[in-house]
Amino acid sequence: MNLHRTLATARRVLAQLRHDPRTIALLLVVPCVLLTLLKYMFDGQPQTFDRIGPALLGIFPLMVMFLVTSVAMLRERTTGTLERLLTMPLGRLDLLLGYALAFGLVALVQAALASALTIGLLGLDVAGPTWLLFAVAVGDGLLGMALGLLVSAFAATEFQAVQFLPAVLLPQFLLCGLFVPRAQMADVLRWASDVLPLSYAVDAMTRLTVQSGVGGEVLRDLAVIGGSALLALGLGAATLRRRTA
Repeated sequence: MNLHRTLATARRVLAQLRHDPRTIALLLVVPCVLLTLLKYMFDGQPQTFDRIGPALLGIFPLMVMFLVTSVAMLRERTTGTLERLLTMPLGRLDLLLGYALAFGLVALVQAALASALTIGLLGLDVAGPTWLLFAVAVGDGLLGMALGLLVSAFAATEFQAVQFLPAVLLPQFLLCGLFVPRAQMADVLRWASDVLPLSYAVDAMTRLTVQSGVGGEVLRDLAVIGGSALLALGLGAATLRRRTA
């Protein structure tokens, strides 16, 4: 790994994003719009919004980051940019870490906007520290980014990259405990949910709604989210191809 090359890649990705206002809007505005819609769907049931709002504060940014990063990396390969970059002294891990840094900054802004909106304007009631809620939201965005970069290696077209969204994220969405508490699931489903990182994202957000202070379980969940993101980045570097077959 070379820090200079990683930072150069991050600057290049941020420069591309700066000239793509539609992608910036998708990353920053869409999660806020979805959370606002959710609030007014349950306008007469504030307790329902307090129950599912924190979980979706983690899920919406994760899904958006997954979609954008998987398509962005695939576009690098299909346009030949990735092949040209890898002919230079740029390692695969340097490239993916550069992407992670650039989209990590975006995830930071995304989480700040969504958390401020949800807790401030939408009045979400959270018992735990708000900085920890923000940290979990950032971790969820980074996890979505890492999973998106990983699956981009297995897609041949942008359409296929989009198709990975329901294949990779919907099973996690169904088993994360949002609809049925994980403890009430059949053993096989609960074991499956135990190995899916989105389950820990939802668990952390749910605990922060009812537990005050910095709980060890929330920190453990946050560590699992971070570890899963690092694992996905490592696997993405190992499977990254220069061009689409």
